[in-house]
Amino acid sequence: MRYEATPRRRLRRPFLFLLLAGLAACAAQPVRPGGATGTGDVRGVMVVPPAPSADAEFDTWLETFKTEAVAEGISRRTVDRAFAGVTPNDRVVELDRKQPEGRITFARYFENTVSDVRIRKGRALLAEHRAILDRVAVAYGVPAKVVVALWGVETSFGANTGGFSVVRSLATLAYEGRRATFFRGELKDALRIMEAEGFGPEKMIGSWAGAMGQCQFMPSSYLKWAVDFDRDGHRDIWATKADVFGSAANYLKQNGWIAGDGWGRPVRPPRLAKELIGLEVKKTLAEWQALGVRQPDGSDLPVAEMTASLINPGEEGRYWLVYNNFRTIMHWNRSTYFALSVLQLADAIGQ
Repeated sequence: MRYEATPRRRLRRPFLFLLLAGLAACAAQPVRPGGATGTGDVRGVMVVPPAPSADAEFDTWLETFKTEAVAEGISRRTVDRAFAGVTPNDRVVELDRKQPEGRITFARYFENTVSDVRIRKGRALLAEHRAILDRVAVAYGVPAKVVVALWGVETSFGANTGGFSVVRSLATLAYEGRRATFFRGELKDALRIMEAEGFGPEKMIGSWAGAMGQCQFMPSSYLKWAVDFDRDGHRDIWATKADVFGSAANYLKQNGWIAGDGWGRPVRPPRLAKELIGLEVKKTLAEWQALGVRQPDGSDLPVAEMTASLINPGEEGRYWLVYNNFRTIMHWNRSTYFALSVLQLADAIGQ
């Protein structure tokens, strides 16, 4: 709809004189110490101090945070270097508050994640980096195909690591986010990484939520599990493949991966009570066999001293018995969709 301007009326001289006099009185109002103007009535005109800007409020918060970080042992040099010119990022706030529009089915998620293109790419990269991946597998007991699959799902094999300043993103989320306490801790850990590794803020690039590098570690995960696999003095999960692969494998090992064990298998169960379905229920394979669970072709389950859970992602009529290593993948991302897709991608890459 077009906006039609209202015709301007001519002001009469007496009224104009009074108006100008009032404005002059306002201009003469003295400024109080510290820069605040008075708020009292001056010749009938109320003078209201300007509201602080959002950036001013952020700056106040940031100064308090910087003081706290220094008190916890982070050097003033690192703190000043990290936050030079940092302002809140409105795009980060927008992404944090964005609500998903609907629940994707497991079939659609799997189709998008375990594509033929990704399988072919994964096989090619497994062959290309075989020497490093084999050394990682020996060191941590995690198969090369699993490391490559995680790499593929997280960042499309390093092609999509995010373009956000990790320090700026975490500062924004710590200041204004829904989980301020969590992100405040991650921001301090990001500063500790800069100090320990000698990285500048330009190196610390990642997702809008602060996940970094080709394996998308949050700063706290980096400090716990990132490794300098090529022994060059830096744990570089952004550009050094050996460190990316070694860090991912170390994460899995430290979170319970059992070398030589499988992760699960598709099964065909009879009609079972809903209370038996889910990761919270653990039974031995013999117990599942006794309950009538069979392999998809109707044959018996293998005989092994393993506990398993029966899961039905998305309630789409497909079932799996999953073992300890499946649960370990869920430490990385607490989604059955994610874990199933990564591990089936790994199997496809490894064929």
